[in-house]
Amino acid sequence: MSVYEPNSCHLREVLIFCFNMKKSAAEAHRMLSNIYGEAAISERTCRKWFQRFKNGDFHVKDQHSGGREKVFEDEELKALLDQDSCQNRKELARSLGLNQPWE
Repeated sequence: MSVYEPNSCHLREVLIFCFNMKKSAAEAHRMLSNIYGEAAISERTCRKWFQRFKNGDFHVKDQHSGGREKVFEDEELKALLDQDSCQNRKELARSLGLNQPWE
């Protein structure tokens, strides 16, 4: 059996569900932590996203912040991120066939 590792977009979509269920950011964080453990986002990040939802912003995809453009030395990595910017570190490493010292 494989263990599902949630990506950022998935976690944000779960936060929208919790927000619509009238949960607080703290409750949503506890739920994510209970389910995903260390892969869960922080309570502070949950609060940030809940504030965006309260303001009517329900876009969960990563958006460019307007700062300096990211510079990639590895074209293969850039191509993977262009395909799906919501991939997490483990998914990218797996796609590139890299060893994962954090496991």
